[in-house]
Amino acid sequence: MYAHGVTSRTFWIGWLAVALFLNLWIAPAFGASVLIEDALGRKVRLSLPIQTVVALNSDILEILRTLKAEDCVAGVFSEVVREHEFWGDLAQRPKVGSWREPNMETIAALKPDLVIAYSRNPGPLLERKMALFGIQVLRLDFYKVDTLEREVRVMGRLLNREKEAARFCDWYRRHLGVFRVKIARTLRRPAVYIESYTDYHAAGPGSGGDEMCVRAGGNNIAAGLSIPYPRVTPEWVLSRNPEVIIKAAAHGNGYTLRDPAPFNNCRDAILKRPAWHHIPAVASGNVHVMDSAIWTGPRAIIGIAHMLRWIHPNLFPDLNPEALHKEYLETFQGIAYHGVFVSDNIQGGGR
Repeated sequence: MYAHGVTSRTFWIGWLAVALFLNLWIAPAFGASVLIEDALGRKVRLSLPIQTVVALNSDILEILRTLKAEDCVAGVFSEVVREHEFWGDLAQRPKVGSWREPNMETIAALKPDLVIAYSRNPGPLLERKMALFGIQVLRLDFYKVDTLEREVRVMGRLLNREKEAARFCDWYRRHLGVFRVKIARTLRRPAVYIESYTDYHAAGPGSGGDEMCVRAGGNNIAAGLSIPYPRVTPEWVLSRNPEVIIKAAAHGNGYTLRDPAPFNNCRDAILKRPAWHHIPAVASGNVHVMDSAIWTGPRAIIGIAHMLRWIHPNLFPDLNPEALHKEYLETFQGIAYHGVFVSDNIQGGGR
């Protein structure tokens, strides 16, 4: 009887150990879930594993390539074809419509485990439609400097690419740290007018452009306004006397450009705005145009490097944004560096 009891206990203990082992190893693949905080601050529970993803914008697609997770991409936003040289094989993946208004039925037909979108676009209809097909949606932005690292680590965790995520985040944090230390050495914060893609729409509080300006040690003249992209008047900018003007521009794709002419033309138009020759930035020629590829997004750190050279040239005489961009593209995107992403510097003041 005693021996039988010992044998029974041994059997059940052994069975329990095996069950626990199987649960630890099988649960992540079958029926497990994870709680994620999205870009809106909401708690979203996602079922694992996640093996296929529809990427609704360029920022998430760039991060997926950074994580070496191209094989997970089941579908992409249709605008990707405009940059086929940059995206390579990813531009050939099934198209699911615009990043603002995707085709829900096309997404459903691909049966992805997850759809990733910006926090605000497309609207909440995306979740409602995808829920009908049992497809999960996660909203992450990947264009804000202050949250990029956290969101990259989230994706690394979801796709089992933690090492790749850590590698990028370490690189990103290291360079931002160097910038931060040098900026801390000066109390001077030159006034900067950051203009978004549309003329006279400033980058206000909460915008990616404002974050970049702050990281580059500038004083954004629109920081005190009430919305992220306020429309301003020429007179308002003139009254703020910015020492630096930086404008975002989307001229196709900087990666395929061989000449800065499109950016230079945009800069020259700013220099010729009525009465703006009185603005210190125009008078000194400290007016610059930046391609959308390095304006916010995963490559915002490249844009910040350019801003640092324009806002604090004496602090960063040896900073080479092009070399940093080359390192990023070769290391994390697996492609060669070429293209034009900013306007030429000009000498001798405005016109």
